[in-house]
Amino acid sequence: MQFGYSETCLAHDTGERHPETADRLRAIRRALAKRHGISYVEADPSDEESVASVHDDEYVEEIREFCRDGGGNWDPDTVASEDTWEAATASAGLAQWAAREAADGADGRDTPFSIGRPPGHHAVADDAMGFCFINNAAVAAQTLLDDPDADVERAVIFDWDVHHGNGTQDIFYEQGDVLYASAHEDGLYPGTGDIEETGAGDGEGTTLNVPLSAGAGDEDYLLAVDELLRPVVERFDPDLFVVSAGFDAHRHDPISRMRVSTEGYALLADRVRSIADDVDAGLAFVLEGGYGLDTLSEGVATVHETFDGRTPMEPDNEPSESTEQLVEDVRRAHDLDD
Repeated sequence: MQFGYSETCLAHDTGERHPETADRLRAIRRALAKRHGISYVEADPSDEESVASVHDDEYVEEIREFCRDGGGNWDPDTVASEDTWEAATASAGLAQWAAREAADGADGRDTPFSIGRPPGHHAVADDAMGFCFINNAAVAAQTLLDDPDADVERAVIFDWDVHHGNGTQDIFYEQGDVLYASAHEDGLYPGTGDIEETGAGDGEGTTLNVPLSAGAGDEDYLLAVDELLRPVVERFDPDLFVVSAGFDAHRHDPISRMRVSTEGYALLADRVRSIADDVDAGLAFVLEGGYGLDTLSEGVATVHETFDGRTPMEPDNEPSESTEQLVEDVRRAHDLDD
């Protein structure tokens, strides 16, 4: 794979004992150093016009000034430093690079994966939250939609982070050209992502939420992807497929209760590759969460190995009854039983 990376993203300082630290990127780089076929690209930072395509001008100016003044606690969880805005625009720029590479046809061993920080999927149009300042995946998708030379009319953002990406959902909730799909732990921060949240106005039916019960594992996630994500994406027929790739649903992540294995992330990567291929959409990955350094780094590395030719192993277990019922409920909400 090609990995988008910038040293600028290390400068975002969240202080001691915060789970979202620069060590996350350092751990990923160490794990990838043990694999072959790795290449790194440093992209230009996102410009003001791109950020403003999904964020309010007043918010952009407010958070930029907050960082210029030295930063601090924007909210109890979201911490900024003097260098945060520069890191956030670098992170968004890497996501834009990944989406553009995908739209231009990069695939197989050249599939792009941006490993920037801070993450983005909780950032709403007018506020930072959940460790996020700029919604990286949203900026990336909107940039390609706005570019007449990109030949992207519809985009999918599939969010497999353990937390629901409320920011991405909110930004595109009334847009008909972006499908936001999320498989997340039910009831976890920020408390959004119910089945009934399906979009509104022009975006009615273009939001897919799969709130899995705590303890869901590989087999549960795969059922959701096979029975829900695939048919909804096939019906939507996108030109671009962006994965908001968090690795905090791992069974050993310190801040979730899910049971996804490292092999499970290889399986998820293989599934989304298959879906993207079948609908002829460019595929890009954008890093979100993941707060156990070993599980995060091995998760990213196993996604790379999957695109480098390794075939993942299917799980032995069957999905839980609660997941099977959830899938049926979501199918009905999206008229997939017709």
